[in-house]
Amino acid sequence: MGEKKKGGCCGWIIVLIVAAAAAAAIVVFVMKKHNGSSPDAAPVPGPPGSPEKKYADALKTAMQFFDIQKSGKLVNNKISWRGDSAVKDGSQAKLDLSKGMYDAGDHMKFNFPMAYTATVLSWAILEYGDQMKVVNQLEPAQDSLKWITDYLINSHPKDDVLYIQVGDPDADHKCWDRPEDMTEARPLIQINASVPGTEVAAETAAAMAAASLVFKSSKSAYSSDLLKHAKQLFTFADKYRGSYSENIPEVATYYNSTGYGDELLWAASWLYHATGDQTYYDYATGENADSFGNFGNPTWFSWDNKLAGTQVLLSRVSFFNSKGTSNSDTLQEYRKTAEAVICGLLPKSPTATSSRTDSGLIWVSEWNALQHPVASAFLAVLYSDYMLTSRTAKITCNGDAYTPSDLRKFAISQADYVLGDNPAKMSYLVGYGDNYPQYVHHRGASIPEDANTGCKDGWKYLDSTEPNPNVATGALVGGPFLNETYIDSRNNSMQGEPTTYNSAVIVGLLSGLVTTSSVVQSFT
Repeated sequence: MGEKKKGGCCGWIIVLIVAAAAAAAIVVFVMKKHNGSSPDAAPVPGPPGSPEKKYADALKTAMQFFDIQKSGKLVNNKISWRGDSAVKDGSQAKLDLSKGMYDAGDHMKFNFPMAYTATVLSWAILEYGDQMKVVNQLEPAQDSLKWITDYLINSHPKDDVLYIQVGDPDADHKCWDRPEDMTEARPLIQINASVPGTEVAAETAAAMAAASLVFKSSKSAYSSDLLKHAKQLFTFADKYRGSYSENIPEVATYYNSTGYGDELLWAASWLYHATGDQTYYDYATGENADSFGNFGNPTWFSWDNKLAGTQVLLSRVSFFNSKGTSNSDTLQEYRKTAEAVICGLLPKSPTATSSRTDSGLIWVSEWNALQHPVASAFLAVLYSDYMLTSRTAKITCNGDAYTPSDLRKFAISQADYVLGDNPAKMSYLVGYGDNYPQYVHHRGASIPEDANTGCKDGWKYLDSTEPNPNVATGALVGGPFLNETYIDSRNNSMQGEPTTYNSAVIVGLLSGLVTTSSVVQSFT
């Protein structure tokens, strides 16, 4: 009897073990079915951890360049050598276009790259605002964004009219003066139904849609106004299709567009996130995706080409809320192409791009070389966090598997290179570290604050052998040549001129790295 009881007990134990194993198998199966998650995936990130000093310091530094580039009547000015400037911009059209930001080392307002700056800065805030907040940079980021979007709102006085440029670049570049001392004319250029500029209108729509999400909880009326303009501009961009640099040839010298299809998809994707309106999703995943998506062909993310950014942004839908969405096959094409972009960046991937220096920096162009590696690294850290939050264990590149930590490692490599881990041992972020460029190609930084110069007599400061009297703190300069050399000369605009759109991508990247991986939150 005793032996029988013992045998029955063991049998029940075996039954329980088998049942538990079966239950575990079901759980594993369900996890695999849910957004591609895997039991092998790393844990979902928690709230931001302790900040990493290197990236926290670099982020605080990078954020300051937005203040340096501000036009108009400055409020709570934090830059001792900057003052009010261009306060009458737009007056000939009875508009206040005094705000916004100067494009680079000059005093032009080019709306195409400025709107891209606002879109990327919004994206960084939306994804990593919690991390920015840990190091007290969220409010400065929002303030800088609003300085641009205030200007963009005023640039759009009618549904089918958008002012896209303030200043004459030929006249502007014949002067070397401080923005506070400008005397040259500030003409305006607009697009309209007769002279369309789809890419600028669509990029501005994207910027306003993304920014509307940033301000949705804190400034609801302002957010609604931004969204209204975004919708109007998207309709304008799509209804009156035409390239701005073909219709206004003089703009092609500085920011020539290679096409507007990417901006239409980008704007529709942001409007879908901002509104939840299925028609914007259908726009981005329907016939326009066939026309402009260029699936299977990875591209570089930049002020001119938004495809890689769109692919990563729509991958967010695929990772987190694709249930019940139409055109799911097209959505997967976006995600596959996003992963092809990422695979090209990873140095050990079978499909790794050869466009990099011997030390591993992504390198595409000798003009403003750093914009591509920093923008690429920003996309990589975003995708890594999407994978972590959705418990996606890996992506596959021609049969080889890579984890979120591999993507983050690549992003860190590019950030560290910029911050001084490079053959020149130079920080390309001005004001960070002990060795950074002293002769930045930037008018305001190169002229003493108390100098009394006009348009022409300021050229002596361009030619001076003395370092800049004012530090353009936070400026991300153009960067090294392919052989990893850098010539620190004020006349070397190819390598030494910073831009606001460089600032947007470096702020995004550093915000993603400033603490441990961030759990991805819903935009809405």
